[in-house]
Amino acid sequence: MSKGVRLERVAVSFTLKDHIYDALRAAIMEMDIYAADADLRLDERRIAEQLGVSRTPIREALARLEQDGFVEIQPRKGVFVRRKSLDEVLEMVVVWAALESMAARLATERATDAEFRALRKFALKACEEGEGARLAEYSDKNIQFHQRILELSKCNLLVRTANDLFMHMHAVRRRAMGEGDRLRRSVVDHMNIIEALETRDADTASRYVREHTERLHDHIRRTWLKLEQLGRRGEQDPGPGDSAVSPVASSTVAQAGRTGD
Repeated sequence: MSKGVRLERVAVSFTLKDHIYDALRAAIMEMDIYAADADLRLDERRIAEQLGVSRTPIREALARLEQDGFVEIQPRKGVFVRRKSLDEVLEMVVVWAALESMAARLATERATDAEFRALRKFALKACEEGEGARLAEYSDKNIQFHQRILELSKCNLLVRTANDLFMHMHAVRRRAMGEGDRLRRSVVDHMNIIEALETRDADTASRYVREHTERLHDHIRRTWLKLEQLGRRGEQDPGPGDSAVSPVASSTVAQAGRTGD
């Protein structure tokens, strides 16, 4: 069965090209673009039929997606979903670290106690729901956690810039995330970050966020190279997105939740 892009029809409106752009980007982000059987080619005619629109706004949306780095338009060949290289992903993580560490610092000054309590509640619930879940699902919650820290900075430009990175990270999450030990470490890091935010310790919160993202940087590099090595050997990709979340992570966050009560 083809693992290509899946789309739903959209209603015609004066912002049609924006709707199409959003629909295509969302569909791309949900694809496992590194799977061996991933169909990366986007057929204009088929997309137009699926969405129930003409091909002109489709072309406009695809041009914008290329500009934003989601697709590549190859003359006389077609349009293809663009796979990020390891170097590109690591560069995004470096920028992410800089943005989020600043966001954490600003959050200690601008966010309310109620907002920090809501962040803690979200982190606890994400891990409770994550027990036995797929890594890709936990990864989505992980990205949302970091987006919430950005939002607590209450700096719109910072949030918009970071969200562009998160969209690309979402698309590569199955390739970039991995073993249960990483999840356990992630839970511990998240709770440490929350505690630093709650005490409004700007230096510590900023440092915890930066160190957490630096560990992610190293983890992605190791996982990515390992998968490439397996691919070269002709072995079947173990599919990190198909693994289950370690129950150790849930027990860790439950303990942290009791501390924060």
